[in-house]
Amino acid sequence: MKGCRVIADCFFSNWSHVRNIIVVRRQTRINNLQHMRPDAAHVLWRTLTTAHHVPSPEPEEKSPLRAIDLAKKIRQEKREEERTTKGIKPTTTPIQKRVSELKQFTQQLQNVHPNVLAKHLHKTMLFQNKDVIVINKPYGVSVQDHGGGTCISSVLPILVKMMDGAKGHSELQPCLGLEKEVTGTLLLARNQEAVDHIVYLHRHNELQRKYWAITVGVPVPSEGVIDIPLIEREIAGTQHHFKMGLSPMFRLNETGEGVSRIRAHRQANSAATKYRVLDSRAGCSLVELEPLTGVKHQIRVHLAAALGCPILGDHKYSCWSKLAPQKLPENVLGKLGLDKSKTRNLPLHLHARQMVLPGTNSQPEIRVSCPMPKYFTKALHRLGLIFPDEKDLK
Repeated sequence: MKGCRVIADCFFSNWSHVRNIIVVRRQTRINNLQHMRPDAAHVLWRTLTTAHHVPSPEPEEKSPLRAIDLAKKIRQEKREEERTTKGIKPTTTPIQKRVSELKQFTQQLQNVHPNVLAKHLHKTMLFQNKDVIVINKPYGVSVQDHGGGTCISSVLPILVKMMDGAKGHSELQPCLGLEKEVTGTLLLARNQEAVDHIVYLHRHNELQRKYWAITVGVPVPSEGVIDIPLIEREIAGTQHHFKMGLSPMFRLNETGEGVSRIRAHRQANSAATKYRVLDSRAGCSLVELEPLTGVKHQIRVHLAAALGCPILGDHKYSCWSKLAPQKLPENVLGKLGLDKSKTRNLPLHLHARQMVLPGTNSQPEIRVSCPMPKYFTKALHRLGLIFPDEKDLK
């Protein structure tokens, strides 16, 4: 029993000596804090006082964390917290700023309250008389209800009250639709007689509509008419979907010389589009298009599949076999201020620029032009494309 006590006394005496050494070393480090900056000293103090709770890292996996690195991290977090408290937005790169700008343009009127959309349409109205109204359709808003948020048809009763007052009894009806991603002139009729007249004009190709599009590539020849029927086809694969495609009535002979006519597909629709290049630069073009028929996605398919020049921001028809963000050449990405991973944010650059209704004995010709949206004009400036009417940029 006496021997055990001697061993215990020896152990505790040695442990006291070791503990005193550890305390002296730690006290020496703490005394050195007087010569350090306050924020770095605070970090080092917290490291020393909590070191026994943190397991030491493996040397071969991770290098030990230095006090100076911790100090930098704490200062960075403190700066970000102060900026957030003061409402200052974090610093962004030019690419991040450009992407944020595009998102703002493409989401400005989507899923808004009907009164807000009606007020915007009333404010940007282009033309009106007792029979028809022409409005400036914004990007990303459907004409008809497809279960995807507020549409133009749903706010037309509100728009009528804004125009005619609470006692207005007229009913606005869309006559010629526009795709959700297309901007520009949209024709509305104020009575059934006007609807019938517009349908007659459109059927007999007497109502003129002109579109402007920015294309990736330069159409050759620079002016012409694309007369190729279109048909909806099923695209199999991991992303099962449907697309409109070409259904040509002619094909090259086996020798490659001359063409031969083939039988038209029963479900194909006749489609003709007149086009001309207004300007081209940096591998892109500003193209004016006049559809002579009204087939679904006609302009987009004729440009992408027939001319090999898809519209900028057309993520559906830029690649036939799959649905994926549009791939752009490096020089185009540089001019647009984007990188490859951010092209999915590009909106469709297709704008219904002008509409002309022929005159009658009692009414003169109606010619309405629509200014382009901001994202369209900014893309033109970045690509260096010039269009005839500079006053729309003001």
